[in-house]
Amino acid sequence: MGTQHHHHTRWEQLKHRLTPHSHDAADKIDPALESSRAGMRTLWISLVVLGATALLQAVIVSWSGSAALLGDTLHNVADALTAVPLGIAFWFGRRAATRAYTYGFGRAEDLAGVVIVLVIAASAAASAFVAVRRLVEPQAMTHLPWVLAAGAVGFAGNELVARYRMAVGRRIGSAALIADGLHARTDGFASLAVVFAAAGAALGWRWADPVVGLIITVAILVVLKDAAREVYRRLMDRVDPELVDRAERELRLIPGVRDVSGLRMRWVGHRLRAEASVVVDAHLSLLAAHEIAADAEHQLTHAVPRLTEATVHVDPDTHPGAGHHLRISHARATV
Repeated sequence: MGTQHHHHTRWEQLKHRLTPHSHDAADKIDPALESSRAGMRTLWISLVVLGATALLQAVIVSWSGSAALLGDTLHNVADALTAVPLGIAFWFGRRAATRAYTYGFGRAEDLAGVVIVLVIAASAAASAFVAVRRLVEPQAMTHLPWVLAAGAVGFAGNELVARYRMAVGRRIGSAALIADGLHARTDGFASLAVVFAAAGAALGWRWADPVVGLIITVAILVVLKDAAREVYRRLMDRVDPELVDRAERELRLIPGVRDVSGLRMRWVGHRLRAEASVVVDAHLSLLAAHEIAADAEHQLTHAVPRLTEATVHVDPDTHPGAGHHLRISHARATV
């Protein structure tokens, strides 16, 4: 058994040496395309789940004849459609870069995130308006068992979708998908309000409906804060400092790299890009320095999650840093 494993390992090593390794741009784009497909797949699956949830609610509405339930069902259907602009953004983001849009179209995803945040804000406003109106003009709730059932179905479907979207959003690095997951959670809260209001009405508490509505409004505002923070950070090019530390550690491990004099990272949609300056021996040939830079770019894209493109600038160890670049440029201009 041990001999077979030894032969197997030697064969893998030989095959690895003989197999040509391509490190061109196409290899770096593949993971980005796969993450876009994962995002689209998540949207389709969540839309199917939300569609089934709304259909079940509609059946309960038809049995109960409750106008309030009909309103909640239509609200869930309308809010589920916020996945459409995000789906368009994922599709749009796959387009190749042009001479005008040299970084591609990944930012469309962040614009969709802004739309989702605005929809969550509108949900909070609508929830507050309905709650205050019912405080001023209390309404008797009918068909309580049906209302409880429909509210429970709405909460379960939306919470399931919320967790799924946020999990995939974190895995592929999509702030907009995380925000859309949080948006599904607000819809779940709205359905949960229906459950608590029906339970309160069953106990004879007429104030339960508007008070629960106000509590849910506060919960939606908390979710709005989380969603807005996710999208704001992405629009401001915030990167998790741990990713920056990891990239810097990887650069220092590259043979020939003596120091890292600069490192910047930014998101374009759910794709991460890096720009780095590394310090190398001043006596290296141009070809040797280029090989170190190419190696650094390749290793970064493999070592840092969701990093699809890196640009590495080489500084000689006798003149590291951007300040020297300016002096060189001025000196060359006066020659």
